[in-house]
Amino acid sequence: MRVVRPRLSRLTSDVRLWTLCCVAVSQWSPTFVQDLLPAAQKTALLYNLSYLCLANFPNLERIIRSRAVETQLLFGSSDATMLKCILTSENLVQSLFPMLTKAVEKNKPVLAVKFLNKAQVWIKEIISEVDRIVEKYDLHNKDVASSTSDVVKEKIETDKKITQQDHEMKQTENTLNDLKSKLQKATQELCEVERKISSKSQEIQEFAKSITKTSKGLGIFAAVVPFVGLIVKSIYDAVHDPENVARMKALEAELNNLIADKTALKQKQWQLELQIIDWQMKFAKANFDRNSIPDPIHLNDVQSSLSKIQAILIQLKNFWENVAQLLKYLEQKTFVGEDLVEDLVELKDEFLESIKAAEEAWSSFGAGCKKASVIFKIQAKDAYKFLEVSPSSLSKEQWQTEYESVKEQLQKIDPVQSVTPSNTPAISK
Repeated sequence: MRVVRPRLSRLTSDVRLWTLCCVAVSQWSPTFVQDLLPAAQKTALLYNLSYLCLANFPNLERIIRSRAVETQLLFGSSDATMLKCILTSENLVQSLFPMLTKAVEKNKPVLAVKFLNKAQVWIKEIISEVDRIVEKYDLHNKDVASSTSDVVKEKIETDKKITQQDHEMKQTENTLNDLKSKLQKATQELCEVERKISSKSQEIQEFAKSITKTSKGLGIFAAVVPFVGLIVKSIYDAVHDPENVARMKALEAELNNLIADKTALKQKQWQLELQIIDWQMKFAKANFDRNSIPDPIHLNDVQSSLSKIQAILIQLKNFWENVAQLLKYLEQKTFVGEDLVEDLVELKDEFLESIKAAEEAWSSFGAGCKKASVIFKIQAKDAYKFLEVSPSSLSKEQWQTEYESVKEQLQKIDPVQSVTPSNTPAISK
């Protein structure tokens, strides 16, 4: 018997790929965590399709049910992580920034350092929490990969007894292969655009940093507002060098063109995925008639969705680590050093304006976390109710009705809702 091992190498490559594709988004949006929404929604629906496809194979049904329940519990933990992100951003808005404002208004840099140290503790805790949940996703995805291998092994044994393949199934298989080829091409094009966006966003970020270094006021703004789009806006307001302004506008225009390409490609990719899912289900139903186990394709897709969630959480961890570095920089280079102590009166207005902008930016980030929290909560509570009914107990009509319901829900998912404009970027590592 051929031994089929869990596809751990694919898991590793999936996470690396999604991490690369998430870099540009996390650099450019204070609401980048909203990318979790479509991935979390897809995961439950893909489990549902896998469950339907393995009707009449009780042992495999149990395997799917077990992994789906684990995912459901993991989504509950993810909701708790998002809640901590919400609370931390609220603490920054409601506690840290008002405290810093008071410290600056009263010319008390020592007091400001005390408050910044307190914020460092909050952020250290959230980094540890996100790190733990990332590790949980890694272990869980390996378990799903192992279950996929179990399905493949049982399919191999079953198919040994079945040698015939009718003409209709062959045509379906050819159609699927053609669609998969188109999807692969679209995915490659999307990743290439993502790389270009990442490179362009990094170029803008470095250019913005070079300008902020020439101005103490802008330097303070950049330390408390970790979103490059807002820094760029402040540069337009504060810098009057026509050459710098022209270059920044040119870079932003190039980025916007790339984001437009990304939007179109994500939509094309998702439409191809929907077509493939539809043809895969036709192929699965044909396999039922032959008493053959369908390919565990939807489980592969579950792994991809989990990998994307994991990659976004890794970016979330990187984001918080970078925020910690910025606040440390603010403490060391301004309040502890001589810069702000000497020029506190002169820079007081700029600092207070920066704090006000920071409150708005962090409120936006918190709102994005709240949306992610809501979707995780819904997924953990309601999205896995299909597990309460064995697909083997469904009649053909009930099976078809359930499939049409899942298909309709998949079609309602908007894969491009989080493709971000260039006016709200976020610094990342």
